[in-house]
Amino acid sequence: MILAIQVLSRWAIPILLLGITTLGLSRRVPIYESFVEGAKEGWHTALRILPYLVGMLVAIQVFQHSGALDQLINLISPLTNWLGFPREVLPLALMRPISGSGSLAILSQTFATFGPDSFVGRLAAAIMGSSETSLYVLTVYAGSVGIKRTRHTLATSLISDLAGSLAALYIVLRYFA
Repeated sequence: MILAIQVLSRWAIPILLLGITTLGLSRRVPIYESFVEGAKEGWHTALRILPYLVGMLVAIQVFQHSGALDQLINLISPLTNWLGFPREVLPLALMRPISGSGSLAILSQTFATFGPDSFVGRLAAAIMGSSETSLYVLTVYAGSVGIKRTRHTLATSLISDLAGSLAALYIVLRYFA
C-alpha cells in the first residue's frame, strides 16, 4: 500500500500535465499559446496584488516587533488559562489569522521547544489545521479586486478562526490529554 502511494505521488503531476496536454491536443487547442496567455494574466494579477501584500507584511512585522503581540497575550492569558488553553500556543493562535509564514515559524519553534507529540505541540498542529490566514486573504484578495467595504467578512472570518482554535483545544483535550 505504501509503495503504491509513493509511486502515485511521484507520477501524479507528470500524468496530470500529460493528460491536460493530450486533452488540449485532441480538441485542437493551441497549448503553448494558451499557456503563455495564462502566464501573462497571472503576472498581471501578481502585480495588482503586490502593494496589498507588501502592506500586510509590513503590518505583521510591526505587530510582532513592537511588542503588541506580547501585550495582547498578557491581556487575554487569564481567560485562556481558565479555558485550559496553554499560554505557549497563544502566539500561534493570534498570528495564524494574520500570517501563514509567521504562524509556520511559530509552529516550528513550538515543535522544537515542546516536541510535536506533546500536548502543546498537538494543540499547535491542530490550530494550524483548523484556522486560516483570514486577514491576509481578506487584505490581498479583496484589495486586489477593488473591494473596499467588506461588511461583516472580517468579523465572520475572525469568529471562524476562534471557533477553529476552540474546536482544536476541545479535540486535543478530549483525545490526547
